[in-house]
Amino acid sequence: MGWMSVHVYRVPDVSCEHCVSAITGELKKIDGVQSVDVNLDTKLVTVESADSVEDASLRAGIDEAGYDIEA
Repeated sequence: MGWMSVHVYRVPDVSCEHCVSAITGELKKIDGVQSVDVNLDTKLVTVESADSVEDASLRAGIDEAGYDIEA
């Protein structure tokens, strides 16, 4: 197994368990994603994944779930 990477995104629109489920569901579909943590208080999405997982793929997954990442 290769190295692991941690990606953190600020997603201001997350506000409930539905948001958590939607984002987690989309990100877990991506091959190589090990864990997803969505913190409703800080609005941070933390993704632990294999190094081979690209940032763009994770961003696309969050977008696919219907949420915008704060620039």
